[in-house]
Amino acid sequence: MPFQNAPASLASALAARGYESATPVQAAVLAPDAEGRDLLVSARTGSGKTVAFGLAMANTLLDDNGRCPAPGAPLALVIAPTRELALQVRNELEWLYASSGARIVSCVGGMEPRVEARALNAGCHIVVGTPGRLCDHLSRGQLKLSSLRAVVLDEADEMLDLGFRDELETLLKAAPPERRTLLFSATIARDIANLARRYQTDALRIDTQTGSAPHTDITYRAILTDQSDMANTIVNVLRQMESPTAIVFCHTREAVRQLQGILTQRGFSSVAISGDLGQNERSRAIESLRHGQARVCVATDVAARGIDIPDLGLVIHASLPSNPATLLHRSGRTGRAGRKGTCVLLVPPSRRRLAERLLEGAKVTAEWGGAPTPDDIAKADAERLLSAPELSITVPEAGSMHELITKLTAAHSADQLAAALIAMWRANLPEPTSVRVISPGSVKKAPRERTRRDDEDGESRGPREPGTWFRLSVGREDRADPKWLVPMLCRLGGIRKQDIGAIRIQPDHTLVEIAQDKAERFQSCAAGADADEITVEPSAPPRGGASRDSGRPPRSAGGPGGAGRPPRKSGGGGFSKSGPSSSRKRKSF
Repeated sequence: MPFQNAPASLASALAARGYESATPVQAAVLAPDAEGRDLLVSARTGSGKTVAFGLAMANTLLDDNGRCPAPGAPLALVIAPTRELALQVRNELEWLYASSGARIVSCVGGMEPRVEARALNAGCHIVVGTPGRLCDHLSRGQLKLSSLRAVVLDEADEMLDLGFRDELETLLKAAPPERRTLLFSATIARDIANLARRYQTDALRIDTQTGSAPHTDITYRAILTDQSDMANTIVNVLRQMESPTAIVFCHTREAVRQLQGILTQRGFSSVAISGDLGQNERSRAIESLRHGQARVCVATDVAARGIDIPDLGLVIHASLPSNPATLLHRSGRTGRAGRKGTCVLLVPPSRRRLAERLLEGAKVTAEWGGAPTPDDIAKADAERLLSAPELSITVPEAGSMHELITKLTAAHSADQLAAALIAMWRANLPEPTSVRVISPGSVKKAPRERTRRDDEDGESRGPREPGTWFRLSVGREDRADPKWLVPMLCRLGGIRKQDIGAIRIQPDHTLVEIAQDKAERFQSCAAGADADEITVEPSAPPRGGASRDSGRPPRSAGGPGGAGRPPRKSGGGGFSKSGPSSSRKRKSF
């Protein structure tokens, strides 16, 4: 059987859904040695993890007839990092457990809490939610965990990165000690291992990733393009690749808004997803992608996890990711469940070295090239038309369609009919545009003299004249460090390293000097960042004058082991002020 050891009710649901065989992670959780045990599972994005933990906890929840008991206090709790992922998990579990009589309730930020409370009070079997909202219901006595048989932590690494450690520990401590704990994570880092040791018992370690091998279902391409040509390059990439659905990632809400407007104007059916949209707006945007009403989604990193669209075949990084993990999380929206996908990084020549480091850190290899030209797109269009399935249909021998074919062939030549077909086919296609093609070999790295202000990667930093000072909302207590502050400032402020001068890290804030001629641009770009990112505001120069720093990062507050480590990420793709053990109120997802 394709899903050996799975309850009959779930196996039939999988067969009806078109599942022919189990993925490696699904087969591993159904193995005899995994039955009834705590599980510590690492599996890459798109490997079928939701179905896997649905199968893993089935025997814990269902009776001998494959049915759930009468609804009451929940028997299983699934915790996910974002509301999109939580709602997606609920949808998957609903069809998987449909014939078992399971009642599934979701509790996520952005939804009406009173509606959720009524659903919990009415009784259920499985609760799926985000850490903040689940803790809210727990504190109000609406979520009762005394009957739990299983707890699932989905994307545990992301929840720790988002600063939800306190909430996770609150929920795990409130659950009965005899429950099963299933922990799923893309990677098993030290924080995840520590969490497993504290809250799991004799956990079975399952690793379905072959070492550090890259995702073989995703092809990576890196395209060199001028920053001023970025929008035109995106248009041409979308036209050349013609994926049924694509996602374009930008760093800020303002960039998302501008690019989505450009794509709509150019004839693409597109939607936007960013931190300033309400939950209903984001849900409608995702549904329009799933149902084919929109073809392109322009998004900030808030969408890097939790979106699963079956026909999503193309991911474009309009803004380079801030680190290799973000690159993989963004790219993981495609190439899912055995399907092939393409990931395209758009790289200004000045940032080629950063892109190469990102790819190396993510252990993926990209094919470098220039932007697609109108001629390249015309060739791709011709190949698609010549292979269109409509050209292989059977010609009817009678009926109205046969009569119309007879009239057309009698009145027009074959060349005229072919020309008309091509014209009608092209009529609804967005027009490509001319772009400057930068070949990889034409970008040379000029040698230069290293100065005392060079960073560790060899790039010079800092204006030569006194600049304008800005205050950042992170400091030494948040493990602020030039190693990650400098690239983050370049990304948020649209500047280069050479435009950043002295950096003064204080206990609760940081002062940064920006070149006078770039200060206005820097302030404007930083103001358009998501609300969850570091706040930036003008500041007076620090006491003692604007002396330059040496370019060497200071020791972090966490000691030698913490040097160079940024604070925990926020949902908007930036960094939050709260450190690893902070108890400040966090954003609900």
